[in-house]
Amino acid sequence: MPQITFKAAVESIPAVTEFVDGILEENNCSMKAQMQLRIAIDELFSNIAHYAYPDGEGEATVAADFDEPQRMLALTFIDSGIPYNPLEKEDPDITLSAEERQIGGLGIMMVRKTMDDMTYVYRDGQNILTIYKKI
Repeated sequence: MPQITFKAAVESIPAVTEFVDGILEENNCSMKAQMQLRIAIDELFSNIAHYAYPDGEGEATVAADFDEPQRMLALTFIDSGIPYNPLEKEDPDITLSAEERQIGGLGIMMVRKTMDDMTYVYRDGQNILTIYKKI
């Protein structure tokens, strides 16, 4: 399973995206799925960069596993930051106006709606979030 570790910083997002794009291109991913995955990477890695390490810098690992018979890509984001399960966060009420709505939550909601599945576990001092996308 290919994986790579990056500084948990917004500046790392292009490198994370390039890493995943290489895997997607090798496996003839549709453009629609590729764009959905790019948005998910941007959202999830941004959240790690902004919130996982409030007291300093840290790292995040991205691992990719492609199941050829199922045409399913699993992308796993691993960090040693503060425990946070984004799957427990309720979706924002999008019927409210932007002024009435609480800040945050739209990105995770969008990721949930565009991925085929998401799992989270906190194990051995690490947040482990995996998204699954049929490509």
